[in-house]
Amino acid sequence: MGRVLGLGAAAAAVLTGLLLSPFVLEDIAGSEGVDWNRLGQVGAAYGFTSAIVSAFALVGVAVSLVVQNRQARADQVQGIRSFYLELVRLELDDMALYQPVWGATDIADPHERKRHVYADLLMNYAWMGFEIGTIREPLLRDMLAGMFTGEAGRHYWSRAQVSWIASSSGSRIGRRFLAIVGEEHARAVAAGPPTPSAVAPRPPDVPVTGAAPAWRTSVGALIGLGAGLALGSLLRSRR
Repeated sequence: MGRVLGLGAAAAAVLTGLLLSPFVLEDIAGSEGVDWNRLGQVGAAYGFTSAIVSAFALVGVAVSLVVQNRQARADQVQGIRSFYLELVRLELDDMALYQPVWGATDIADPHERKRHVYADLLMNYAWMGFEIGTIREPLLRDMLAGMFTGEAGRHYWSRAQVSWIASSSGSRIGRRFLAIVGEEHARAVAAGPPTPSAVAPRPPDVPVTGAAPAWRTSVGALIGLGAGLALGSLLRSRR
């Protein structure tokens, strides 16, 4: 807001100067000893400087338009990626319902399918962070090294590598990202076999202390209901 007010004040001052310039020139013309030929030559000498300033102004306008265009493009890409992430979250919530919409898959294990989708989210997070500069190359390599140590990460990249190359190899930063991923994947494979992706067993249900078994609760409810019916019949017979 302060910058906008400052620009408005500067524009108002320039406009005021232009409006008052005829009166200033009239006062100068009425004074004695003014050499208008010399003043005209001095004014012509500033024509070259004025052209340079105008050229810089045009360059500034062109740069501003380019920056605005890139920002608009970045906003569009970010919107598309955010929508994609929402679709993936829906798929993770109910894999059996939404996963067939993406097409047939060769991943039979439901846990492995979820790990594949989660690995895709992780890779997209790394790519977006690397693209905008919040994830530097050392951090990216560290993330990928940990990911490709496990069996799930290697399986994911073996399935998704072709689609990543098709979607991200069109830009310089995309090619650099793919090169880093390829290097870390090759380094992890050369280091040895991956860590198996074992599913942790579900802990057994611990019974709550003092809670009555279900059959005892049911029997108690039936006994109470029978006693109530018998008492009601006895009271009606006495009436």
